[in-house]
Amino acid sequence: MRCCLRRLQLLCTCVAFLLGASVGTWSGALGSWPMFIWCFCFVLTFIILIIELCELEDRFSFSWDNFLTTYNCYSALLCLSASITYPITYIQFLPDSRSRDHAITSTAFSCIAFAAYAMEVAWNRAQPNAITSYMATVPGLLKGLETTVACVIFAFISSPHLYEHQPALGWCVVAYAICFLLAAVVLMLNLGKCENRLPIPFHIFQLGLTLLSVLLYASALVLWSLYQFDEKVGGQPPRSSNVSCSHEPIYSMCAWDQRLAVTILTAINLLIYVTDLVFLALNFVKD
Repeated sequence: MRCCLRRLQLLCTCVAFLLGASVGTWSGALGSWPMFIWCFCFVLTFIILIIELCELEDRFSFSWDNFLTTYNCYSALLCLSASITYPITYIQFLPDSRSRDHAITSTAFSCIAFAAYAMEVAWNRAQPNAITSYMATVPGLLKGLETTVACVIFAFISSPHLYEHQPALGWCVVAYAICFLLAAVVLMLNLGKCENRLPIPFHIFQLGLTLLSVLLYASALVLWSLYQFDEKVGGQPPRSSNVSCSHEPIYSMCAWDQRLAVTILTAINLLIYVTDLVFLALNFVKD
């Protein structure tokens, strides 16, 4: 089953990448993001398949099963993000043509790849005596979601002109980066089995970092929304009168839509962090 799923993952990511390349999905970070995901997943899945066929798993110092679960969880989340952002940021601007059909087919294969990666995680967890990796638990999945949404936000704010005109918007970018690094630290400590090396209990450490991230994202949501859309403090005019959206863009979103997308993603990630905080707090109370 694992080998069949691996080959399905290879096929879907390869076809999605090739079809995306055939319609020129390389312009700007928004187009490059799904292309990078499909290429990255294909290459790493191919390497994993070769390692398993050559039976080299035991030569690694880390747990191969934990690595696979972590990789498959992240690949599923990344392919899901590509399947959502690609139609929103690219396909909707294409005219009815063969290129649009190729792009839609590419999205369909990306969705299948997401399902294949998710199925492998579920299949591994269903095995008798399977050791549950951190990424397959609720806190691990929430951390994976937090970092994945942050990566999508980074793709949308890759153009400095969206935030460089206001210091408050620059603070939002700093907040996104700090929260991403904090979540990455928690993941690395868990995956590296280093939780007990901290001077304080790990659950308290994790609870504190998550609370800090909630505060940072809450401030980013307020400041980004205020300084991007309130004209009294230098925000942009409504979309109907915005110069960047006066003409229907081709192959890319206009700046106003990118600002709105970042606002929505910030709110989504804030909800994920709040859910993570509540889950950790409930577990702390039970312990």
